[in-house]
Amino acid sequence: MKFSHQILIDLPREEVINKMEDPANYKHWQRGFISYKHLSGLQGEEGSRSILKYQMGKREISMVETILKRVYPKKFHATYEAPGVFNIQKNYFEEEPENKTMWIADSEFQFSGFMKLIGTFMPGSFKKQSLQFMQDFKSFAEEGKSVLHN
Repeated sequence: MKFSHQILIDLPREEVINKMEDPANYKHWQRGFISYKHLSGLQGEEGSRSILKYQMGKREISMVETILKRVYPKKFHATYEAPGVFNIQKNYFEEEPENKTMWIADSEFQFSGFMKLIGTFMPGSFKKQSLQFMQDFKSFAEEGKSVLHN
């Protein structure tokens, strides 16, 4: 399943990237975020791997992030692997007039096992969650609003 979202952020591109790349900020815009642990490679650089943990409903989900491409400040591509789900995430950050940034996120989800059923019958939930992360990041970056206070 492939889809794309975009959102205009009322901040300069460099500020957007700085807020997005800091793992200390993840809890403020990624609902259910529990922890981040660097595994290998130079943190934040191509080839590095990290474990991200999330609370999703009653389940705790761990996923491995592998950074594929990082061309600062224009693009960031990574994969996210969790049981039954493989996500290729390609993010692009375009400078817009008046110090704004267009964030374009191209997502591709591949499913296996039980998650194939979820992906087939509930594709909207993955699209909705991806868009929610983007909207929450925009609120955090522009206004300092944290999802921790919802």
